[in-house]
Amino acid sequence: MNSPTNKSALHQMTPDADLQADLERYPARPFLREQSIWAVWVYRFGRRVLKRKPGVLRSLQLYFYWGMFRIVETITGISLPLNAQIGPGLRIYHFGNIFIHSDVIIGRNCTLRHGVTIGNRSKNGGVPTVGDNVEFGVGSVAIGPIHIASGAKIGPLSLVTSDVPEKARVIGNPGQILRLKV
Repeated sequence: MNSPTNKSALHQMTPDADLQADLERYPARPFLREQSIWAVWVYRFGRRVLKRKPGVLRSLQLYFYWGMFRIVETITGISLPLNAQIGPGLRIYHFGNIFIHSDVIIGRNCTLRHGVTIGNRSKNGGVPTVGDNVEFGVGSVAIGPIHIASGAKIGPLSLVTSDVPEKARVIGNPGQILRLKV
């Protein structure tokens, strides 16, 4: 369990508020314990680089980013593309086989588990927009131009191809809404 002192020291070491929010959802010393944080760190680094003024330093950092992205993607099986818009507090459990389309928008404090895919149905097709505090179970897939509202929980091996209301539970293939959390 993280103590307030550990979190305080961690906050001083990371200049990125989004990365800080991600790290708060991981156990202490996550870089030694969980490979998924490597992919999250590389993604956040790339997003910081994109915010810099164009120039030689930015170009060099982007080359470094692309090299790290390919290495981490190969080692962990997690693809978090630079153009995806992912809110702070991302938590990935059980790394591996996680693929996010580059046009996807994911809200704050979302959770992804092993084998999650969020993308399109066809080339140039629409992609999901995911609200805040959404949890994706192992092997779940969300595809197409859909909206998954805040607080939804997508069950293991579920295929989501239609909109999901706030705080809904989805399970099955095709995904069925079980009940709304009251």
